[in-house]
Amino acid sequence: MNDFEQLYASVGDDLSQVPWAGLTSHPRLVEWLDAHAPARAGRPALVIACGLGDDAEELARRGYAVTAFDYAPTAISWCHKRFTSSTVGYQVADLFALPDEWKQRFDLVVEINTIQSIALEQRPNAIGAIASTVAEGGELYVYCLHRDDAVPVENRPWPVSRADLAAFGENGLRELSLDELVGLSGKPVLQGVYTR
Repeated sequence: MNDFEQLYASVGDDLSQVPWAGLTSHPRLVEWLDAHAPARAGRPALVIACGLGDDAEELARRGYAVTAFDYAPTAISWCHKRFTSSTVGYQVADLFALPDEWKQRFDLVVEINTIQSIALEQRPNAIGAIASTVAEGGELYVYCLHRDDAVPVENRPWPVSRADLAAFGENGLRELSLDELVGLSGKPVLQGVYTR
């Protein structure tokens, strides 16, 4: 059982015990979406490591045709329980073994706080997998804890450097923006947008 599945399974019905679950869509994602043109009805979107589903539901509310996955079966089970009439296609999947039919399929891909949970030695493969899902002309939204390139990584979550995110460029994406912000917790974060 992986660490995330173990945590989801251990909290029972008290979802407030899941430390990264705000039980609402991420405010920075909402701000970013609000600043963009309204979604074209049915535009395909993917949420990476969707957790309890709030970001996926926000995209669906805006008209996207949303696929959302998590490695933890209990998280996906909760998505189905919480959003019984959802149009989101929730499924259990492994970031390191994504379905072939997802390659360059999605016009919008949302990645929030997943990269920072992946050890440095696995990070290039994770970034490559995420990049592979972005369609030609599509966009990838990334939000993660930030560290300077020279700062060592010690404890999980392992903050992400600009050098780490440069791997998106090595996987066929072009950076549209990459901003250093103060996160909701007061810690430094990076918010980036990439396109193919």
